[in-house]
Amino acid sequence: MSVDVEKILRTVDTPLPSFPPKVITLAGGEPMVVRQIDRDEIPDLLPHVEALIHHERDFYDVVSARVYSELLAHYRNRYQDQYVLVAQIDGHLSAIVNGRWVNPDQGMSLHTLGLRRGLRVGAHAFASKMEYHFDFLKQKEVLIVAESPIGFRRWMIEYKLEKRFQIPHELGGCPSWSLTKELFDAARGSLIVGSRPVPADLLKKAEAGILEPTDPPKPPADFLAATRSQYDSTGKSRIAEKR
Repeated sequence: MSVDVEKILRTVDTPLPSFPPKVITLAGGEPMVVRQIDRDEIPDLLPHVEALIHHERDFYDVVSARVYSELLAHYRNRYQDQYVLVAQIDGHLSAIVNGRWVNPDQGMSLHTLGLRRGLRVGAHAFASKMEYHFDFLKQKEVLIVAESPIGFRRWMIEYKLEKRFQIPHELGGCPSWSLTKELFDAARGSLIVGSRPVPADLLKKAEAGILEPTDPPKPPADFLAATRSQYDSTGKSRIAEKR
């Protein structure tokens, strides 16, 4: 008797409510649409993530490599219960956030990848996915880790996360931090912004296609700047390498 191996390997996702699109007015006055994407849109994201895999500053290399793997596994049905939200400004990709449903009470934050710096687009996109977990999935906590000092300031400090160091996170087994429903509600007034419904013209433009980022992160102009991610502001390690 033949066995269809693909049916064994393919993940079966838990039926979950969708994230209702929202629009956020950025500091410069631009409207940014945050929406959930389907699997068939993931190939539109991959080239823009791949472009950052060798960008060392602020650990974009680590985050981008992991996001690429997560998105590809989701696209190929090898990552269970993952969701992906994108933020778009005038149709152009500005952030990608993803996570997954673990159980009715607990969610897992995977990554927040900002593709336009200086407007807190990553912070707004992160807040949107936390909103998804608490307001629409009705979960009690989300487990979170950070891979860069910027992420630590944005998530652990700004949201006053609780330690869950006894729980290894899926991202490499590092200790988890927890955003609880109580902490999220306390942050609503200052960190959670945006409105629904999204005006029809904005949503239509976002859904028409994911355009390339307009101002993506770029490698530093000089090698000394690249050392910031290694806590070496003097550049001694890079100078030694060149010798």
